Amino acid sequence: MAGINNIVDFYNYLMETKSDPRTSDWFLLQSPGPLVTILVTYLYFCIWAGPRFMKDRKPYELKTAIILYNAVQVAMSLFLVYEGIRGGWFNGYNWSCQPVDYSNDPKALRMASAVWWYFICKISELLDTVFFILRKKTNQVTFLHIYHHSMMPVCSWIGAKFLPGGHGTLLGLINSFIHIIMYTYYMVASMGPQYQKYLWWKKYLTMMQMIQFCIVFLHSAQVLFRQCDYPKTIAFLLAFQAVFFFYLFAQFFVKAYMSKEKVKTTANGVHHKEVQVNGVETNGIELNGLLKTKLKTNSTILNGKTNGTVNYIANGKIKDN
Repeated sequence: MAGINNIVDFYNYLMETKSDPRTSDWFLLQSPGPLVTILVTYLYFCIWAGPRFMKDRKPYELKTAIILYNAVQVAMSLFLVYEGIRGGWFNGYNWSCQPVDYSNDPKALRMASAVWWYFICKISELLDTVFFILRKKTNQVTFLHIYHHSMMPVCSWIGAKFLPGGHGTLLGLINSFIHIIMYTYYMVASMGPQYQKYLWWKKYLTMMQMIQFCIVFLHSAQVLFRQCDYPKTIAFLLAFQAVFFFYLFAQFFVKAYMSKEKVKTTANGVHHKEVQVNGVETNGIELNGLLKTKLKTNSTILNGKTNGTVNYIANGKIKDN
């Protein structure tokens, strides 16, 4: 009981003395309860309920809904970049040390509002995973995806509740800029295969995401080595998360792009390589210019047959085993 009482006392101490009174009554900021409920529901759906619900169902198309969703995310990201710049960055903020301004100065309140909107965006982005599951794109629901979408609402809630401004908001500015490009990519991709030729730059989007974590790490870490009226604990956590996210995205980059095509030449001149057939990675063999691959399918219907191993031959012939 003593341990529980200590936790309760510490919680009350944080809420009463460390939270920003300007934002304490804003939507979803009164207590961590609503956020915890949202995230528990999100994880339950993503890990268990969603896949179970879709197990024996055909994937939903959701094309119009996804296009509109991505368009809204682009617009919100544009808004956040503008507000972040006008609220402080490139408008008076110190790049080496920027304390939080807890006053009712219009610029300080503008940045506090921008941090809250950023938090709301992180909540709305949970729909990314919902759409993946409803469309049976479960290969997209990786540890990186789940971890990133779970942690960002937590970090942004802490920012809106305790530190709505100051040094750490550069993360939100850079991340929102990256999301303008990212959700533009998703929006174009959702319009149909005829637009695939315009999406050659996905690899560079991932590289930009990795660069943002390098910038956030350096920007946050400098606070640890100088006198600055900004919590060093928060600066350390921001720097640590930047390193961890960089590691996860680097792993994804290597797997998705650097290992996309592996070629091994044997003595008889046969090349073994990994290729893509209609966007699905397969292992194939190239013999005298004729590409043969084996493709596992659980949902694709070929001549009325499903759940089999399909040999795809480059000349257009398909044989179902």
